Amino acid sequence: MDFAYQEQRVLANISMRVRAGDMVAIAGPNGSGKTTLLRLLSGSLQPVRGEVLLDGEDLRRVTARGRARRIALVSQQIDARLGFRVDEIVGMGRAPYVGLLGGPKEVDKSAVRRALHVCELLDHVDRRFDELSGGEQQRVMIAMALAQDPDFLLLDEPTVHLDLGHQHALLELLTQLQAERGVSIVAVMHDLNLAMLYFQTMALMYGGRLIALGPPGQVAASTGALKVFGAPLDQVEHPQTGAPQFLIRRGDATAD
Repeated sequence: MDFAYQEQRVLANISMRVRAGDMVAIAGPNGSGKTTLLRLLSGSLQPVRGEVLLDGEDLRRVTARGRARRIALVSQQIDARLGFRVDEIVGMGRAPYVGLLGGPKEVDKSAVRRALHVCELLDHVDRRFDELSGGEQQRVMIAMALAQDPDFLLLDEPTVHLDLGHQHALLELLTQLQAERGVSIVAVMHDLNLAMLYFQTMALMYGGRLIALGPPGQVAASTGALKVFGAPLDQVEHPQTGAPQFLIRRGDATAD
């Protein structure tokens, strides 16, 4: 599929499949089209050529409510000024199931409780969103997405602005969700090493094109694929998992 803003082509010849229960990291240098691809997968943008299929159906033909029951999107930008309580924000995730004139039913309340529990937020339900740390706010937004009970969880740079401890906790949570609930996870990842360590599939973008797709080891072995980052990299193995990891060589800059 292709996508363009007005006459400016942003994505070209993108073809990929997200399998049930997969964890896919979309990586690449700035401006390569990662977030645009994620928004196409969510249905918030529409391709100018080609289509996004959800169980064989063109996503453009699925209603907004129908999409929200299957696909949840956690954006990169979080409005820290939100004055709602944690439980109120997570409850917003049930909007696709609650009628305009009716209040939440027991099934909705149960879904909210499960999401709060999974994201370890039960002790924070009465706190205001703007009182939370960055890591806690990120967990609230993921809990709201989980309350939608989605089959696909899409995240735009979920670890951005988080310290190492919160990055680790968040990615372990996503791994747990994928393993225990079978949620398919697609995340734009800025940190190449974290993407290689935690995700089963890598989608490497450059210049609006998908240049490599497959397991981390396969993508790392692709001839010249990682040169798109414009930095001299040495590859090592993670001592625990064997996943490819990359170290930057000093004094040998090659970025254009």
